[in-house]
Amino acid sequence: MMKVITTSSAPSAIGPYSQGIVCNGFLFTSGQIPLVPEDMSFLEGSIEIQTKRVLENLDAVLAATGTNWHRVVKTTVFMIDLADFGKMNGVYEEHLGGARPARSTVQVAALPRGAKIEIELVAEAG
Repeated sequence: MMKVITTSSAPSAIGPYSQGIVCNGFLFTSGQIPLVPEDMSFLEGSIEIQTKRVLENLDAVLAATGTNWHRVVKTTVFMIDLADFGKMNGVYEEHLGGARPARSTVQVAALPRGAKIEIELVAEAG
């Protein structure tokens, strides 16, 4: 059985998809870009600023599912410039604390709304 996850604490979907789906005890999130949930504005700025906003958006989806970063199994990070990897990684490590999910990071040609980063994850649901 699948359950659609929706929370006003994360940006609403800007297309025909869900913020997250719980299936067979796992949460699968859609990719998050640096949108501000309150007004759906795009957060311009450095890779550090955008990474922080993306992780906060994922925090909200995790919380809506009753889970947290220590139950995240895998993240996938999409970046438009891997030269920013070290800066992104610093924000990521600080935000996740002791959580160490498996992770892939790939460089892509472009992301929605001109974002520098997008992150999706898979976690054990709460």
